[in-house]
Amino acid sequence: MLPWLPPHLVAFPPVSHALDEPDGLLAAGGALTSEWLLSAYRRGIFPWYAEGQPILWWSPDPRMVLFPEEIRVRRSLAKRLRNGGFAVTFDHAFERVITACAETRADAEGTWIDDAMRQAYLELHRLGHAHSVEVWRAQTLVGGLYGLSIGRIFFGESMFSHVPDASKVALVHLARRLRLHDFALIDCQMHTPHLASMGARDIARETFIDYLEGNVNLPNPADLWPTEPP
Repeated sequence: MLPWLPPHLVAFPPVSHALDEPDGLLAAGGALTSEWLLSAYRRGIFPWYAEGQPILWWSPDPRMVLFPEEIRVRRSLAKRLRNGGFAVTFDHAFERVITACAETRADAEGTWIDDAMRQAYLELHRLGHAHSVEVWRAQTLVGGLYGLSIGRIFFGESMFSHVPDASKVALVHLARRLRLHDFALIDCQMHTPHLASMGARDIARETFIDYLEGNVNLPNPADLWPTEPP
């Protein structure tokens, strides 16, 4: 039976109790407060649910991750990085990025980024935990991604593109910046061919938890998230 988490007590079952089918479903209930979310990510758990469902918490096995030094830049993408006319910023337009991610996914397949989820991550951004990468062309926001930075782990949440390869450009710039600051990995949550093409790979949940335990309590570099205008 799936555990139901009361909203007044932040406590998760061990991730080893997650279901095999659907892969990684751990619990339902709780709340989308900063306390709940930060506690979840530190334990290798994230929220994901459809409209009309309660909050569902997941910890799949295996876990898809991208080690910053393993980012794969194919020749066509390298050409876009050089000649695509893109400018890239960090934390310059977080709310616009999360809104674009929600709208893009709603158009394609439905989204888990409902208003409650959006407000929760906006609060995490105000608290300095959630961050965005923006890709601009001629002063227009054309792509980006957002996620959480805790210690030396970046927990990716969602990305979008309004022009070809814009989200890939965002991911490359994120990986390069995280590598410069000795981040262990980018959590990609679940396997997708898109992320695999960029160098992400599956690791065992137990190995992923080991990475978390060794890195989430390290300090975030003070100069990690510059906010220059595009």
